[in-house]
Amino acid sequence: MSTDRVVAPSGFRSRNLGDPRRHVDVVLAAAVGAVLVLGLLLVYSATRRFEQGTGYVVRQLLFAVVGIAAATGVALVDYRRVADWWQALYAVGIVMLVGVLTPLGTVVNGTSGWYRFGPIALQPAEFAKLATILAIAAYLGSVDQVDLRRLAGALGLLGVPVVLTLLQPDLGSALVFIVLGMGMLVVAGVQMRHLGVLVSLGIVAILVILNSGALDDYQTERLTSFVSPDGQSYNVDQAQKAIGSGGLTGFGFTNGPQTRGGFVPEQQTDFIFTVAGEEFGFVGSSLLVALLAVVIWRCWRAAQLAADQTGTLLCIGVTCMFLFHIFENIGMTLGIMPVTGIPLPFVSYGGSSLLASFVAVGLVQSVHMHRFS
Repeated sequence: MSTDRVVAPSGFRSRNLGDPRRHVDVVLAAAVGAVLVLGLLLVYSATRRFEQGTGYVVRQLLFAVVGIAAATGVALVDYRRVADWWQALYAVGIVMLVGVLTPLGTVVNGTSGWYRFGPIALQPAEFAKLATILAIAAYLGSVDQVDLRRLAGALGLLGVPVVLTLLQPDLGSALVFIVLGMGMLVVAGVQMRHLGVLVSLGIVAILVILNSGALDDYQTERLTSFVSPDGQSYNVDQAQKAIGSGGLTGFGFTNGPQTRGGFVPEQQTDFIFTVAGEEFGFVGSSLLVALLAVVIWRCWRAAQLAADQTGTLLCIGVTCMFLFHIFENIGMTLGIMPVTGIPLPFVSYGGSSLLASFVAVGLVQSVHMHRFS
């Protein structure tokens, strides 16, 4: 990544450049909006057969409205002022992760990673990801060189949420933390030999966890089924059938046989991409992937244009988080990645993921909008 910073072009008045509202990334906002609309359609199709009918898509729409408001508020605040509060925000994120391991937490699908408030379930790991990105960006963005002491501090900030999510156990979220952390360390300038050691240790740790008995048998099978087609889980088998049957243009909106019959488990959340593949075919699912690629591109571009290293690292953290979520979610529906329960940003049903994704975009917009101030 280039370390060049944006220089105000001659001929522009400083008061114009200094107004953040003039620098909204409209392309990013439009791409997110388009993905959201497609996501609402897919959630509706996946859940219309349920007893609650349109209740799922209505709740998703309400969360989207709250998320848009939150993203707008975050974007208008200078990210450097937010970064000044990184210690407090990180501490809140860690406390929330600790809380789900107590009787306050609720177990969902074998994972104690939720708080439940009546009909609303909150997954703190989604917000802890943002707090960790902010913490590492602020911690490493204030120095010119990442020495071993700084590296150890950053690894400490990263390691705490990783351990807490593994205790739930939620290997998928732990992997997200690791990927976004490694991406930020690379851009921050950590020496490659140190990163090589960390990656090796990470691989060993994952193998130890898979063979330690910490995960239930069904969780281990879901995580390792992609290695051998013979051991493929029922979920992945049905997901591949749904996507493969869609052909070039699909069966049409709400007309997918697998979706209408409810053959794909957790289709509105983990396997939402199967609805796109079955009902809109290769053309429609490719459009969804292309729009998600635009979101990634604009986050990466904001990182390049950032006014300082903290802004760059913030955008890189969000970029890595989104990129891994997208690759892992779509990959597990195709059978090329382990089934980890990671949602597809702005598409999968779930208030926590949707709100966190919007706040993440708000942070990127803040970096983009305040690059001249």
